[in-house]
Amino acid sequence: MSTLTKPNHIGRKISRIRELRDMKQEALAQALGTNQQAISAIENSETIDEEKLKAIAEVLGVSVEGIKNFSEEAVLNIIGNTYTDNGIVNAGLNYNCSFNPLDKVIELYERLVLAEKEKVEYLEKILKGK
Repeated sequence: MSTLTKPNHIGRKISRIRELRDMKQEALAQALGTNQQAISAIENSETIDEEKLKAIAEVLGVSVEGIKNFSEEAVLNIIGNTYTDNGIVNAGLNYNCSFNPLDKVIELYERLVLAEKEKVEYLEKILKGK
């Protein structure tokens, strides 16, 4: 089935928006005064009556048009084009470390060696004292 002939599956769109909102089916069901099985049935339906869609949109905090026109590709494009913090989307691309990590490893190694020498000296003192 090509992308052009793919049906506009409203239930899948509701499911993805709900997941992006980090909401479980149970929470959506409770907000709508129904049960989880009803939400599962809605999310498996290609079409939903307009009144139910309005109620779902309100609970999800989006417009009815937002649900109808939802596109995961558009969401990823928006996130990719607007997320500028050196976080998950740009991980590894713009990472500017303010110190040399190798210097920190060497510093830690030198501190461990020094601590080990001090421990050996302390133990030798104790053994000579007996």
